[in-house]
Amino acid sequence: MMMVIRRFEEEAARHYAKGNIGGFLHLYIGQEAIAVAATEVLEDRDYIFQTYRDHGIALARGMPANAAMAELFGKDTGCSRGLGGSMHFFDVERGFLGGWGIVGGHLALAAGTAFKSKYAGEDRVTMCFFGEGSTNIGGFHEAMSLAGLWKLPVVFVCENNQYAMGTPLERTSPLKDLSIKAKGYGMVGDRFEGHDVEVVQERIAEAVARARAGDGPTFVEIQTYRFRGHSMSDPAKYRSRTELEQRKQQDPVALVRERLLGLGVDENALDDIDLEVDEEIDAAVRFADESAPAREEVMMSTVLAPEGDS
Repeated sequence: MMMVIRRFEEEAARHYAKGNIGGFLHLYIGQEAIAVAATEVLEDRDYIFQTYRDHGIALARGMPANAAMAELFGKDTGCSRGLGGSMHFFDVERGFLGGWGIVGGHLALAAGTAFKSKYAGEDRVTMCFFGEGSTNIGGFHEAMSLAGLWKLPVVFVCENNQYAMGTPLERTSPLKDLSIKAKGYGMVGDRFEGHDVEVVQERIAEAVARARAGDGPTFVEIQTYRFRGHSMSDPAKYRSRTELEQRKQQDPVALVRERLLGLGVDENALDDIDLEVDEEIDAAVRFADESAPAREEVMMSTVLAPEGDS
């Protein structure tokens, strides 16, 4: 799955450059271990919210690559009928309740679903992903405060990729350890690096178990790094080539491959997986390219209230 996400994003970048994808495109390259590990510990009935950097989580949650790529291409077969684009994936069947474009705004929505789950006595956990830039937004504080007060079954996951767009953390926060903020809301805080998929899975599982047992929310800060710019329009000149190359030494996909080889897995077997992934993503591109474009009547029926409704 980490390879699926990596190859999906690489192919999305290529087709954005070719003009087949419009709007914004925020890639998840370098953060794959978080998506795969976090979704692995959730149940099918649980809810997930993500930012506009949403492709990786959606795929890891089970969204077919066909539906994801078709959405990027603006096609009717896309997960949001081609109307949402890169930033607004949605898959209610799988509990993936959206990629959201307003920084920090979706945390309040996540607190809402968690409140609904607790109020209705449902065995459901909400997991909400956001970047470190969101921790200075009003919606972050409101959601954290209510979640801590009411001990809601929610896990707040801060994917700290070191830059809020092009601004480094030290220019936006007086704290380097953002997990300390959890104490101000009466919840457990945790902080660790996100390049090792097994470490991420183990630590996230603890937070999910805590929420499911009724012991309240957790604020998790996962230190990660994106290998591309903030979006495809960002040349990322605010960081040095040396910094980027040093970070790539902890490429989560490469680390998994090295670990599997060290455990005695045949390299040919891993190569076969790579080929299978290439075929899957190539097929997704063909599907998207051949699909019918988004339809105006769908837009009008989903954005505007039907005539006569009050």
